[in-house]
Amino acid sequence: MSDLPKSYLTDDERAGLSQNAIYICESEAADEAGDDETAWAWLRLAEIPAHALMAAKNVNGADWIKQKGLRTETAEKRYGKDWLDR
Repeated sequence: MSDLPKSYLTDDERAGLSQNAIYICESEAADEAGDDETAWAWLRLAEIPAHALMAAKNVNGADWIKQKGLRTETAEKRYGKDWLDR
């Protein structure tokens, strides 16, 4: 876990969660603690559903997704490799 961002969850809070759910819950916990940098670091590790990425693009723009460094594999599978630039 040394390569991962600072953790805000206890082992008990992580128990039973998928790896992706851990990333998302860690991001939320960091956000609640006021640690925006760590919250984004955790979210960059998460696999975000294609529809959520498309909504983020529609609301915030493609550059925002690129600046945040979010993973876009799910949207590429659903909408095509060039979805972010259309």
